[in-house]
Amino acid sequence: MPDLSRGTRYGDDADAAAVNALRSAVMRLSRRLKHQRVDESLSPTEMSVLGTLARCGSATPGELARKEHVQPPSMTRIVALLEAKGLVRLEPHPDDRRQKVVSQTERAEAMLEESRRKRNAWLASLAEGLDEDEWAKLREAAPVLEKLAHL
Repeated sequence: MPDLSRGTRYGDDADAAAVNALRSAVMRLSRRLKHQRVDESLSPTEMSVLGTLARCGSATPGELARKEHVQPPSMTRIVALLEAKGLVRLEPHPDDRRQKVVSQTERAEAMLEESRRKRNAWLASLAEGLDEDEWAKLREAAPVLEKLAHL
């Protein structure tokens, strides 16, 4: 397993430079993708919570806080905002009546689908500027980037 904690992989400066370039490119692309939103009234954190609910299903506010790396009181406020906007609903926890379970609404599902469509179209338009070899490399890299995103 490579040790990149010191900025190098097996002492190779080229790999350290590649890691730096990857970090920079991913961050820049991520910022640009965030601007391709359907609903400007939602914060990036609110969108992230809706995305987590879409991927992982219903969860308690505490579980959402852990997944989103925020404090539970912050998640409680975020959930309340999303509920007020009609994007999530709170239901009693099936095993622990002291807790609530957060689920996304159909409105949230539709908004997320439209957001995905818009972002995919934007990214596809950028990819049109790639040549065949670059596009093939990007297709091959996609599963690796997905794996990195979930480690």
